[in-house]
Amino acid sequence: MSQVAELHAGTAVEPAESPLTPESWGKLGMWIFLAGDAVGFGTLLAGYGVMRATSADWPNPYNVLGINLTAFMTFLLICSSVTMVKALEKVGAGDKSRAQLFLLLTALGGTIFVSLQAYEWTHLIERGLHIGGNPWGATLFGTSFFMVTGFHGLHVSGGVIYLLGVMGAVSRQTDARRKYNMTEIVGLYWHFVDLVWIMVFTFMYLL
Repeated sequence: MSQVAELHAGTAVEPAESPLTPESWGKLGMWIFLAGDAVGFGTLLAGYGVMRATSADWPNPYNVLGINLTAFMTFLLICSSVTMVKALEKVGAGDKSRAQLFLLLTALGGTIFVSLQAYEWTHLIERGLHIGGNPWGATLFGTSFFMVTGFHGLHVSGGVIYLLGVMGAVSRQTDARRKYNMTEIVGLYWHFVDLVWIMVFTFMYLL
């Protein structure tokens, strides 16, 4: 018994491993951020719905907005989600070069999306639509359109920067688990941004 006590006294006891690793903390943090962001987008879309339902001169978005262009933008974001999945797959397989390629393609898809959105905004502003004015009816149509699409555009722009940062980290990082975790977390963000856009496109352009 004394030998056991001496053994414990002379040996440092390793602390129990926390069930939450740095990797899981990162994913938890992203999920919390996305939950809060979902509330923000949900509030904006709910406000849009209330304004549209209570306005007597709300224009038909299908007749005012560029549906064909925006449908292509939507398709582009969906494709970028596919390349994001492929990037995670290649990181998991240890194929660094192809993982970087798919991350770059995802970022390129987001860049083209934001560029097309800037083109759409410029075209609509030239036709008279402003955040405080709307030549086709209710002023709040312009306000809500620019607020919701602009808020989403900021998320896409931030996502592109995030993707490029992860792409650089993947090239430098030697720990395979950390590389996979970083790519998985940015993938959560990117898929969320794509899903939100599908909702925005449906509610603000099609309905």
